[in-house]
Amino acid sequence: MKLSKRGEYALRALIDFGLTQELGRPLLRVSELAAKEGLPIKFLEQILMQLKAAGYLESRRGKHGGYLLARPPENISVGQVVRLIDGPLAPIACVSQTAYERCSCPDEEHCGLRMLMLDVRNAISNILDRFTLADVVEVTMRKLRRDKVPLPFALEPLMTQPSSRPKSSKRPKKINGQTSTEKVPI
Repeated sequence: MKLSKRGEYALRALIDFGLTQELGRPLLRVSELAAKEGLPIKFLEQILMQLKAAGYLESRRGKHGGYLLARPPENISVGQVVRLIDGPLAPIACVSQTAYERCSCPDEEHCGLRMLMLDVRNAISNILDRFTLADVVEVTMRKLRRDKVPLPFALEPLMTQPSSRPKSSKRPKKINGQTSTEKVPI
């Protein structure tokens, strides 16, 4: 089993959607995601459409549209996503649970290669099925915070930047028919 680029990008995208949800900003534009991950937008859109068709993502249209997780991250297994994008986890077809094909071995039940590959398949499956998107997001957030790396897609940097507009301005104000100038909050 080898994770394809498409599978890798799908998992990275889902992790980013999980991070944005964790940061209180669940909606993410394709252009933002493509820029962060360094991916071609058209290729990423194809992957996101596949994830949407499988029920992992929802989309919102419009100027402020984008994609967001359709399920809680705790309900998205890494193994399910890998199978969706890259197919069965089995290194050979005769040990696959989802795409079994009889092999050319004359005695499949006693085949040493099949027994070895079944153990490989089970080990991969056990690991990938044990971890959810929530687990991966939690580990990612913990390491980003520990290393004091700016959080991707975070709203905090936007909110802490000084405004280019002045906090107050002198405006004319009419009091009892006369104009006076005083500081008025904007």
